Amino acid sequence: MGMMSGYWGYRQLGRFVERHRRELINILQIPNARVPSYSAIRRVMVNLDYEKLQIVFNEWSKQSGALSYGELNSPRVAPYSVIPSNEWISLDGKSLKNTVINYDHAQQNFINCVSAFSHQRRLVLGVKMMENKQESEIPVVRDLIELLDLTGVVFTFRCDPWRI
Repeated sequence: MGMMSGYWGYRQLGRFVERHRRELINILQIPNARVPSYSAIRRVMVNLDYEKLQIVFNEWSKQSGALSYGELNSPRVAPYSVIPSNEWISLDGKSLKNTVINYDHAQQNFINCVSAFSHQRRLVLGVKMMENKQESEIPVVRDLIELLDLTGVVFTFRCDPWRI
């Protein structure tokens, strides 16, 4: 919720939690009225198993479906497997800054999250994680397209021409 509200850093997320403490305790039914501090949020993020997160997210995305553009106030949900053939899906990779160990060293081995975003639905349909030292984004993008199993859609991606 904090990230969807524009709070990105650990300290910012900690401030979000403190600012909305009562609402979070009530909505999430948190026992003992204890909410995490920014350092607890940081420890969770640093120790997160990104492979498991990727699997859980992709399964959730398949099962929960996606609202169609213009139906944001409608309760009707359609699974993403019924995405029409004219829909555009953007693929892009972003590095996860909390996986960088030495910011001053040029040869980092950080985790990169490649995501597939539906413009019409305004929703991420799937993600695939990679370590930049072990593979490039190109085979990961291919794997993600295969995982989505969509036909007739237009895939777009930003790429460096010298890497193709």
